[in-house]
Amino acid sequence: MAWRLLIGITRITQTAQAMIHPAIFSTTVRAPARLHMGFLDLNGSLGRRFGSLGLALEELSTSVTARPADTVSARGPEAERAAGFARAALTRLGISAGAEIVVERAIPGHAGLGSGTQLALVVATAIARLYNIEWPLREMARDLGRGGRSGIGLGLFEQGGFLVDGGRGSQDAPPTVIARLEFPAAWRFVLVFDHSFQGLHGDQEKQAFANLPRLTEARSAELCRLALMQAMPALAERDVRGFGSAITVIQEIVGDHFAPAQGGRFAS
Repeated sequence: MAWRLLIGITRITQTAQAMIHPAIFSTTVRAPARLHMGFLDLNGSLGRRFGSLGLALEELSTSVTARPADTVSARGPEAERAAGFARAALTRLGISAGAEIVVERAIPGHAGLGSGTQLALVVATAIARLYNIEWPLREMARDLGRGGRSGIGLGLFEQGGFLVDGGRGSQDAPPTVIARLEFPAAWRFVLVFDHSFQGLHGDQEKQAFANLPRLTEARSAELCRLALMQAMPALAERDVRGFGSAITVIQEIVGDHFAPAQGGRFAS
């Protein structure tokens, strides 16, 4: 399942001075939701922790259009969060002007679909494009406080498909994507939403990670083996049963580890 970042640019101006005047009249950026399919190493004894599996979802996405303005304004779903990311991006880039942000579509929030990371990256990318400034994605994610545990959201924003990241090491940067596989276009997911429930996020999520015990080395080794020796080969060979079986066991192991923080193997 490939996904490409879509950026639409209209009406190039006669003068383009970065950080002073906008280089274009408007820019639209769209990015996919993601399914985070589990962590691989919640032990960390080898020097890296977490490690993630994830997949881009084409039919759920966040789409933002940005236009130059004297101040920051935002409208549409998740407008308040979008305005916050816009202010952070403008400050980071040293831009004294503002931006008008229109959120045309937003990934459902706090539903395990990466809404916060994708919104941050979409808004920041739009502003960087608007003012013609290069801002590498990994730096962008770090500067906006995204990708602290998983590099999947950042990786899927950039290239889509099915990704594996190598976990958080000693560097103060989002985890690096170490593998990518195309996802079969014929395979489908059924997503069931519990609108009465929100997953842990923000400070509550950080506290949950801090309070949970470390997963044993044996369990972490089992997760890595399931990913490398079953899920990924099954995906490459278009073996849906083998892939689904591996992901199911990974989710059960990780779900059991998080059960004390979320009230059971699965959050809802």
